[in-house]
Amino acid sequence: MPMDNQMKVLVDRTESILYYAESDLSKDQGAGWIGGNAPQFFDDQDDRIHEGNQKYLFYLSLVHPFKPDSMISIFIPEDYEEYLKNNMYPNCSIKVIEHPISTESIKEMFTNPGLKKHTISDGTLINDQKSMDQSFLIKVGGNPRLIQNEDYYFTNLMEESFSFLFQVDEDGYPETLVQHDYKYPFGFGSLYVFAVIKATEIQHPVAGFWQFS
Repeated sequence: MPMDNQMKVLVDRTESILYYAESDLSKDQGAGWIGGNAPQFFDDQDDRIHEGNQKYLFYLSLVHPFKPDSMISIFIPEDYEEYLKNNMYPNCSIKVIEHPISTESIKEMFTNPGLKKHTISDGTLINDQKSMDQSFLIKVGGNPRLIQNEDYYFTNLMEESFSFLFQVDEDGYPETLVQHDYKYPFGFGSLYVFAVIKATEIQHPVAGFWQFS
């Protein structure tokens, strides 16, 4: 994405980029996928993802909007109570990992049985104020659309110079995404990812917090 758009999205925050989930898997990889198998990059990284007896499940992978050779993948604990208790940085249990671009693995070691694979559409640039009234799966940049507008969610993040990078909003799930008899991973909520955003680079994406109403 051109540098002037990056400025509008991450510095001025007058624009944002919206992505949607699409059930048509006959298309190419798009900007990534939600559900399905983890990227092949993680095939030999059980020890990096799982923590002791705490198993993790793959959530989604997004091609980095400003680094086309990289992806950002998200894993969530298998135990809902674990990440319900630890829902805010620096103790957020959600794992956000930047890694080289990778295709989907054929292995199901991290696959979430509650999610049916959907492709993530290419991003669309939109005025940030207009984005607040839109349904979306992912919103990159601009200002976060919060469910609970409380300052304490941001305190530790701001102290360590983290800024909002993107959110994943379950309001944007298609009806076909969550398998029958399974619950929404974030309780029909939203996950907020932050990073250290500098003039020429974006570093250390982390799960800032997640919320639900």
